[in-house]
Amino acid sequence: MLLKDEVEMLKRVPIFSRIAPAKLKLLAFTSDRVSYNAGQALFHQGDQGDAAYVVLSGTADILVDSPAGEIKVAEVDINSIVGEIAILCDVSRTATVKATSRLEALKISKEHFLKLLSDFPEMAVEIMRVLADRLNHTTSELTVARSRQSQPQPLSTH
Repeated sequence: MLLKDEVEMLKRVPIFSRIAPAKLKLLAFTSDRVSYNAGQALFHQGDQGDAAYVVLSGTADILVDSPAGEIKVAEVDINSIVGEIAILCDVSRTATVKATSRLEALKISKEHFLKLLSDFPEMAVEIMRVLADRLNHTTSELTVARSRQSQPQPLSTH
């Protein structure tokens, strides 16, 4: 894929939509193009958060460890960004992201990602929207799960 194609793809990612094409070109140029096969992990829960990934093609699952094993909490596809939470919160990875098909992504280093945020405050606002949407979704799912747990269970008639 050519640099101009990567810039076009970055423009479609909501958090980058208002950034000038010249800056996006610089971002694409300073980022690494990475590929994964189905089943390969982009990163694992607990890893150091050293980069964010913009999915250019393909799909992936977001998985979290639990006492019962890995639980799929979300799916990502083209124009999604993953890995930004560990950068923004300066914590280890909060989930594992595993490709479910052939996946290509742009790997943006922590340094470049944070520089973009300082140069473009509107990008920070867009990231807050994305994170708020995720939190809203998670809260809804948690509410449903908890309400199922509090439902009286039918008695066995053996």
